Amino acid sequence: MIARRSSKPVVLVPSCNRVLGQHPFHIAGRKYIEAVRLAGALPLIVPVAHADEIDELLDLADGVLLTGSPSNVHPRHFGEDVHDTSLPLDTERDDWTLPMIPRVIERGIPLFAICRGFQEANVALGGTLHQAVHEVEGQHDHRGAGGAPDAPAELVYGLAHPVDVQPGGALAKILPEPRIQVNSVHGQGVNRLAPGLRIEARAPDGLVEAFSVEHAQGFNLCVQWHPEWQAATNPISVRLLRAFGDACTAYRDRHRAPEPPR
Repeated sequence: MIARRSSKPVVLVPSCNRVLGQHPFHIAGRKYIEAVRLAGALPLIVPVAHADEIDELLDLADGVLLTGSPSNVHPRHFGEDVHDTSLPLDTERDDWTLPMIPRVIERGIPLFAICRGFQEANVALGGTLHQAVHEVEGQHDHRGAGGAPDAPAELVYGLAHPVDVQPGGALAKILPEPRIQVNSVHGQGVNRLAPGLRIEARAPDGLVEAFSVEHAQGFNLCVQWHPEWQAATNPISVRLLRAFGDACTAYRDRHRAPEPPR
């Protein structure tokens, strides 16, 4: 048990890796950090972790939020070669988030995964991805503004299509609406769902838009869209984040010993 002073649950936010100028940086999008705060939690951005650091970091965690990113999961992790070499990868992030995800699930630490994080979770648990959903017969183009690199963010992250919430699941417990409208900013998507995952929502073309680990002991929800985008003004996003935050608080209360009186 770890005693801490914080009155808020601590949520780990793994960073991405980017070269700015001539130097490598760990970065995390501000919208994800604000989403953690909206959930009522304390965000903690985590750099690339070494293998022997993962469990120590999880000892600090009351929750984990896996962010979206311009980068894709390297397809070697599901037995394929790179389809489009012009698209960014982040192998340093892959190298520690993929082995971390099963440990998060095993410990029952609340997990909320968004876009790339959603794809990471599927791959980490044994699933595969379409590397270019828009090239798959019968699938729509799910890239925001058709993947145009210079499109304004308001257009890229605008509501793009409905998703149908599957009855009886984790998502349906949070959102009573059977259909919601979401944005869509991804080129990759679920091909084969990992064993043990439950589909929570689908797009009109059948693409999996949300899933959970069915028999996990802790809260977990993975979504393909971006609920963190202008979350405070989106009632759906607020409910999702607060459900995650409530789960983090409950985990904290179960697993953290109170600080002894001085």
